[in-house]
Amino acid sequence: MTNKMKSGFPPEAFDELSMLEDSSWWFRSRNQIIIWAIKKYAINLQDYLEIGCGTGYVLKGIDEAFKVRSLNGDEYYKEGLEHAKIRVPNASFRLIDATKMEDQDLYDAIGAFDVIEHIDNDQLVLLNCFQALKNQGHLFLTVPQHMWLWSVLDEQACHVRRYSKIELKQKVEKAGFKVIDSSSFISFLVPFMWLSRQRHYKKSAASQGELQPPAWLNLCFWVVMQLEIIFLKLGVRLPVGGSLILVAKKP
Repeated sequence: MTNKMKSGFPPEAFDELSMLEDSSWWFRSRNQIIIWAIKKYAINLQDYLEIGCGTGYVLKGIDEAFKVRSLNGDEYYKEGLEHAKIRVPNASFRLIDATKMEDQDLYDAIGAFDVIEHIDNDQLVLLNCFQALKNQGHLFLTVPQHMWLWSVLDEQACHVRRYSKIELKQKVEKAGFKVIDSSSFISFLVPFMWLSRQRHYKKSAASQGELQPPAWLNLCFWVVMQLEIIFLKLGVRLPVGGSLILVAKKP
């Protein structure tokens, strides 16, 4: 990714993530939403690429949910790929900068899940995704939403921005895509997110807060998200949420 991310994002964080993801309400719920969206829109998925695959948590979920011909993961950090190769041994991986990807017409679907907010030139990454997709291929994105939720947590995660739905839609369309669906998620928990971000975190405590709360609260958040996912599957699209999912298609 960019030099900004390279200099700020601590590679050792992948060790912590790999231990956290399987039990975290946030990662588990996001995976449910991602897999639901791919099943709904990429019906004949055969060749799949995930950009910024990190430790391979999402890629493993996709591998378990779909029988694809070609499963691929790109990552900027070798520390992430070390975990991903263990988690998804049948996938193919590349150590690559997403702004320098040169693939042409290779994939039925590309996913980038909480990735492009780390990249200064997110527009270039979207253009690269457009070129890499086959005609009628799908792009699946998740990003953090609403700049009014910006906090020390975003700084720790080395985010460049949080998105509005309009901003993300405009950038995706500028890259040549047609947006076919978008929705906020983590909507029911926004009041908690907003209140927690008003607190004066210590740096060491901030990284734990929302992703790894106490076990009883983690379970409560998981249950709340199951209710929210039901609404999402029924077609309810809420305007406010800590995150945003967008699905687009290459004409």
